[in-house]
Amino acid sequence: MLTPITPLKKAEMLISVLIPVYNEVDTVAEIVERVRATAYTTEIICVDDCSTDGTRDVLARLLRDGRIQQAIYQKVNRGKGAAVRAAITASHGDIVIVQDADLEYNPSDWPTLFAPLVQGNADAVFGSRFLGGTHRVLYYWHSVGNGILTTLSNMFSNLNLTDMECCYKAVRGDLARSLSLKSERFGFEPEITARLAHANARIFEVPVAYSGRTYLEGKKITWRDGMAALFHIIRYNLFP
Repeated sequence: MLTPITPLKKAEMLISVLIPVYNEVDTVAEIVERVRATAYTTEIICVDDCSTDGTRDVLARLLRDGRIQQAIYQKVNRGKGAAVRAAITASHGDIVIVQDADLEYNPSDWPTLFAPLVQGNADAVFGSRFLGGTHRVLYYWHSVGNGILTTLSNMFSNLNLTDMECCYKAVRGDLARSLSLKSERFGFEPEITARLAHANARIFEVPVAYSGRTYLEGKKITWRDGMAALFHIIRYNLFP
């Protein structure tokens, strides 16, 4: 049972920014600077998922220069879920938020995401690319697949989300660190949704902008991840 939540004090609020990274040598430094340019006090935790393109060298430099607070290096490639779990465990913030390193999501949306948490009205806030935010026009079948996965997730969790697979999920830090997360790869999105639903968390959803990448530009998620998500939706909702 969740206890009543009081508003967060803006002046004292720490944001733990969880950045899972895999072969993003061209973008990770840029996203770190975008995070640092926000008006928030941040704790930036980067987890490298055994990159092979020089990303680790960039993270080492960012850590050495004080641009990030923690750099965690996975010994083998384990996936986004494992990377986010490691970052949550290492976090201390009043709010934790997942920030992909690929520049598809912009920290300029944070004030909208954090408002229900700061006001004490929400335990978690999900971004949605389908509630009116600016977005790059890309793959039709991706949107169809996303809609199917979101609908199935809603049917099992009894939530009415519009974009379960959206990267931007901001959660109160104490709640995030209490969740028993297990997924290794892209099952993280349906799993944390199910865990929050089981915890009776108060979930808000807000519009966010989205500048998606093509596969030539480095997009990594494939139809196989979508098929795996079906399994994860059933697994984490029916067998909590």
